[in-house]
Amino acid sequence: MADSSQNRAQNQLPAAAGDGDDLPDIVDIVLDMGRPARPPAHVEALVETARDYASNATAQNTRAAYAKDWAHYSSWCRRTGFEPLPPDAGTIGLYISACAAGDARRPALSVATIERRLSGLAWNFVRRGFALDRADRHIATVLAGIRRKHARPPRQKEALLGADVLAMTATLGHDLRGLRDRAILLLGFAGGLRRSEIVGLDVARDDRADGGSGWIEIFAPGVLVTLRGKTGWREVEIGRGSSDQSCPVVALETWMRLGRIARGPLFRRILKNGRVGAERLSDRHVARLVKQTALAAGIRADLPDGERALLFAGHSLRSGLASSAEIEERYVQKQLGHASAEMTRKYQRRRDRFRTNLTKASGL
Repeated sequence: MADSSQNRAQNQLPAAAGDGDDLPDIVDIVLDMGRPARPPAHVEALVETARDYASNATAQNTRAAYAKDWAHYSSWCRRTGFEPLPPDAGTIGLYISACAAGDARRPALSVATIERRLSGLAWNFVRRGFALDRADRHIATVLAGIRRKHARPPRQKEALLGADVLAMTATLGHDLRGLRDRAILLLGFAGGLRRSEIVGLDVARDDRADGGSGWIEIFAPGVLVTLRGKTGWREVEIGRGSSDQSCPVVALETWMRLGRIARGPLFRRILKNGRVGAERLSDRHVARLVKQTALAAGIRADLPDGERALLFAGHSLRSGLASSAEIEERYVQKQLGHASAEMTRKYQRRRDRFRTNLTKASGL
């Protein structure tokens, strides 16, 4: 038996050397000889490269969220005596039931959060060499019941219009912190940017050593923002405003000049000594900034403070641009990077929904 294996190995060697791709034959030879396979050095390097590409297939924020999903599931398994691996549809059905029901120590999760946790679990199982069948009746039936019993209309954040943003910037000081935050609000609003896109910007294309989301280029008419999205790269043009007080480009130039931002992350922390640090801001800063300045500006003062605080977040800037820009919808769609006009309309929360009157247009 050993002789026949060696004969096969000898017969395969010339072919492998001749065709320039010897990996499959070498693996077969080693397996036939009963020794563990170790790929050549150049293949090991290629495997590491493939791992790097695979890790970049998912956004960093998504990977962080999926890691929390796995930690949550693993913790539940430890408390209840189940094994997290291999995936068991019955166990996962019980898990999402517990998430929906909650208990005295842990509040019930929303339907959207439970669905996100399932996506996170599926991703984590694949990374560990398993597959999760979400169509299995133990999961699908329970999830359908959760949706039917607990689903609620989505709670959308309040859209901040142009006048609102100007009132918010008026509450900021003129020190470095105020200059930075003013540029964040105006640039985020005019560009319809997500909070992660705002803080992920770099001064130049070659500055993205820490995985920033894009970079800026300043021209006479405005700023060109290049962003890396879920489906590839896109460009966002941000023109100059009608006055220096409302212009996102002037605010950006002022921050960069006085903050001495010449390269690296565009928006950075301000240290206790008042100097500009080197560390990139967290996207949570944008959410806090929008909330604090909206409250300080007295927006929606008709509501109690507790309710007002829940209305505003980073997405309020993005939906505000979609609601207030009086131009053709296709331009708004392009600015926000939406694949469909229907998605753009979901962001237009304070627009005149009855501007196009099909009732009158039909003759009634």
